[in-house]
Amino acid sequence: MALVLFSGGQDSTTCLAWALERFERVETIGFDYGQRHRVELGQRPVLRDALAGLKPEWARRLGPDHVLELSALGAISDTALTSKKAIEMGEKGLPNTFVPGRNLIFLTFAAALAYRRGLKRIVGGMCETDFSGYPDCRDDAIKAMQVALNIGMESRFVLETPLMWLDKARTWALARELGGDGLVEAIVEHSATCYLGERGERHAWGHGCGQCPACVLRAEGFEKWKKSGM
Repeated sequence: MALVLFSGGQDSTTCLAWALERFERVETIGFDYGQRHRVELGQRPVLRDALAGLKPEWARRLGPDHVLELSALGAISDTALTSKKAIEMGEKGLPNTFVPGRNLIFLTFAAALAYRRGLKRIVGGMCETDFSGYPDCRDDAIKAMQVALNIGMESRFVLETPLMWLDKARTWALARELGGDGLVEAIVEHSATCYLGERGERHAWGHGCGQCPACVLRAEGFEKWKKSGM
């Protein structure tokens, strides 16, 4: 039984498919924290329906969805993801799209819900291979959170990060392995990764502005995957 941190983006959709392939009961959780790209929230139910339609066993295993309102996180953040400011590099070499504490807060709330729901596996799309340098995406941070959550809640949660050591090309390949062309098409057509929340132009890799770091990373990974034949 698992709980998937599901934003409606490429990585979390791949993680949801990964969990549906492995666990008999899978629930999802999303967060509304005043994000600039809140279009992703509207794509979540579309993607859940799309994945349920790909395999009968996935439809059977897919359980309830939960959306938590965390406006306080956006209120205390001064970032390009929570306000309309230009995306640029900030202090300490981190892009100003970094929302301090975001993944740590998400994991804490997810664990609290999992505790109540009797779910032991918590699945997230954190990755330190192809990422923007966010410190709370690193394997060490996730391992430390697992220890802290288990001590603090006297539980035996396992934080699963199936994408941790995959680049974006391998993430596309994993989606194909899990759900075939149908899953790849669902991710291209319905997932929302663009930091600006653009849903206008449809590129080969999906919808987005094509210029922000998230779009560039996604596009480059898609091209590399296509060329590699993985």
